[in-house]
Order: sequence, then structure tokens, then C-alpha cells
Amino acid sequence: VQLQASGGGLVQAGDSLRLSCAASTRTFSTFSVAWFRQSPGKEREFVSAIKWSDETTKYTDSVRGRFTLSRDNTKNTVYLQMSSLKPEDTALYYCAARIGSWGYGSPRMYNYWGQGTQVTVSS
Repeated sequence: VQLQASGGGLVQAGDSLRLSCAASTRTFSTFSVAWFRQSPGKEREFVSAIKWSDETTKYTDSVRGRFTLSRDNTKNTVYLQMSSLKPEDTALYYCAARIGSWGYGSPRMYNYWGQGTQVTVSS
């Protein structure tokens, strides 16, 4: 399975961006998908995840209410809508996918990773 992350960019605080994660597999609907982010010198941090079976979503506290995760299985794509962006959201954002039982918080739970897309928020 190959994942292609896109949609990052340079924006100002308060702006919005939509990240996309496109998968190469036709069985994408059976994968749970997450976004992680990583800033220089910091560990990879969980951002959000969506469950394959009922589209349950989870968010880290710092983005809840500002970010919305959704998926379109007809396009094999997951979207992360980011609003009210803050400078502390600046990071390289990775999408990841796993098949099997629901789990979401640790990078070690995910089998497949995209290449990352940079989000930079200026103050």
C-alpha cells in the first residue's frame, strides 16, 4: 500500500488548509487512517485518526474543535481539514494506515506511511 500526502503549505495564523492522503489500494475502506506530525527535535505526535468500520474519529486535545478528519472511500482518500491554524501547528504531517483492530495513538500501530507534507503557520 502506498500513501500520498499532499496539501501542505505556508499560511498565516488563523488560516485553513486541507491535507489529503491518497492510497493506492482498492481495499482502502478496510484501513484505519491517522495523521501524525513531527517538528524538528521532537517526537512524532498523534494528531487524528479515523476508524475503517464506522468512521469513528479521534483527535489530540490541541487540535480538537479546529481539525476535522473525514474519508471518501470512493476516492481512496482521507482529508484533514485544518482551521484556525496556529504557529504551534507547524510541522511535517504524515498520514499512516493500519489494517486490523482499532488502535490509533502510537506510530508503532501503523503499517504504512506516506512521505509527509509540510505545514508552516506564521504568526
